[in-house]
Amino acid sequence: MTQTLPELQVLPRDLSAYKAGNTGIEYVHRFESGKPGPHVMINALTHGNEFCGMVAVCNLLDRGVRPKRGTLTLSFANVQAYETFDPANPFDSRLITHNLNRVWSREWLDGSEDSSELRRARAMRPAVSAAEHILDIHSTSQDVVPFWVYPNFNRNSSVASALARPEVHLVMPKGLGSGVPLIEHGLHAGADGPGAGLVVECGQHFKQATADMATAVAQDFLSHFGMLDGVAQPPTRQRRFELLQTYVIQSSEFAFTREVIGFETYAKDELIATDGELELRAPCDDCTIFMPARVSIVGREGVYLTRPIE
Repeated sequence: MTQTLPELQVLPRDLSAYKAGNTGIEYVHRFESGKPGPHVMINALTHGNEFCGMVAVCNLLDRGVRPKRGTLTLSFANVQAYETFDPANPFDSRLITHNLNRVWSREWLDGSEDSSELRRARAMRPAVSAAEHILDIHSTSQDVVPFWVYPNFNRNSSVASALARPEVHLVMPKGLGSGVPLIEHGLHAGADGPGAGLVVECGQHFKQATADMATAVAQDFLSHFGMLDGVAQPPTRQRRFELLQTYVIQSSEFAFTREVIGFETYAKDELIATDGELELRAPCDDCTIFMPARVSIVGREGVYLTRPIE
């Protein structure tokens, strides 16, 4: 697994001006239009080194954007991890203790365990629960094309499919399989949830193009719900993949059989990786991998196995 440091085209900025918020929750801002409409939440920094969402939300806050209808919530999630960023170790500020995008179950949030991420999730829970539609903005460690990620419910696919970008969709028929993400918290977990819950992976963490993608997708999302001027452009081409398995690393010896960054394909039963004495093989032809781990950390996700779908 490569350890080459990426070019840092986007760096963190001081967010202290937005710390107080206006909801009683730090770094969470809510704006009411006074007119009927949906409640839309755009969330950034679920992972502390994924700067594209920070750029997109700062763009909306800096411009003083207000919704034409409904309610708009803008939030920065794991600011504590974000503030630990070190350019010499740019991947280390992803989290402090827990993956903030895997702890949104009742078991974690109402449990006795403590960490900065759990405290933050517990603080943000009322804001997440109140939102009807959620866009959670992320980025990837490797330089791959942007893509949507969402549970395979019509409430999600209808919105993602109406937007021009990104063109790639990763749909989850049975959830993630390694924890509960923010977009599946509480009432957002089922097919009859209150509205769309989407993750957008905008590209490699530190690229300017990734920040530009995040800003554009946020604009598209709000325009789709009639909250901003403009009309989101319809898609011209889309590719869909179904999540088959989320493989969690079992040993420090986990390694891919060849250099990968994501979107590589494998024939049925082809060896993808070894994990100590375990072998990870493709469960089908045209098995396409997403999000291969950059480093081997026991207990963390090693790779997503998918298949292309019509």
